Amino acid sequence: MSHSDRQPVQEPAAHEPEAQKSEGRGAEAQETAADQPAVQRLTVHNRPAPGTRRRASSGSLLASELKQLFRRRRTQAMLLALAAIPVVIAVVVRVSSAVPPGRGPAFLDRISQNGLFVAVTAMLVSVPLFLPLTIGVVAGDTIAGEAGLGTLRYLLVAPAGRVRLLLVKYAGAAVFCISAPLAGALAGAGIGWAIFPVGPVALLSGDLVEPDEALVRMLLIAAYQAVSLLGLSAIGLFLSTLTDVPVGAMAATIILSVVSQVLDQLPQLEWLHPWLFSHYWFGFADLLRQPIGWDSFGDNALLQLGYIAAFGALAYGRFVSKDVLS
Repeated sequence: MSHSDRQPVQEPAAHEPEAQKSEGRGAEAQETAADQPAVQRLTVHNRPAPGTRRRASSGSLLASELKQLFRRRRTQAMLLALAAIPVVIAVVVRVSSAVPPGRGPAFLDRISQNGLFVAVTAMLVSVPLFLPLTIGVVAGDTIAGEAGLGTLRYLLVAPAGRVRLLLVKYAGAAVFCISAPLAGALAGAGIGWAIFPVGPVALLSGDLVEPDEALVRMLLIAAYQAVSLLGLSAIGLFLSTLTDVPVGAMAATIILSVVSQVLDQLPQLEWLHPWLFSHYWFGFADLLRQPIGWDSFGDNALLQLGYIAAFGALAYGRFVSKDVLS
């Protein structure tokens, strides 16, 4: 047989199975991509190329957090509720008979004589329950709320970074700590000025101050309360890192605030009182004296700073080592 008569042996092409496998893998990948949530596929497709990943600035992250926080109807409802407390007190005093001295909250019997006492009374009434309630809701929702909604993973992909995200969340809660007592103070001063006579205010030391100076002291009281709530907010942040259920973190934070106040009333635990985060909550009376006493303000700030450091460290240790699955 000549060389030209030889028929070449037809061997199966080695690349055909590989092509079929590649085609099968492509179809499988398409099916998997189709089964993925739209948000996740959008995140993957929009991910920047290696080396071009940019970190959002801390300022933009904080601005976004504050915008999201104060646009929530829940947050707006809580601020309106705090502002409604002095309005209710003022209306009740206005339509009722004279309040007997020594009955009800402090300064209640002075409201009809000077409307600026509405704000002081309302802030005093809000301290034990209403302010801790709102702070517990906001602080307990910081991390657990994102996990419960399934958005925590995407915040970390942004990329925000766990430490920066934790700091931004606490900063947002701290801004709410300022807004909450301020809402009550401004609403109280406004309604008191509108329906009661306003004049020089008698301080606890017996001195009289003009209304403008009295307003400054009310703002100082609001600042004192804001500082008082920073420790509770740090506790709520830590509890929020322990769970994906925000209601649990909120409830635990509020319960701890009640427990701390109860323990502060037990004389058997007098040695513990200076270490309780609620111990100085009512110490703003020194701001209503002439001259102003700053010792309580300083002791309160130092105590809250300790709670921020302790529970901030716990929140950091928990959050940076946490497996974020939602």
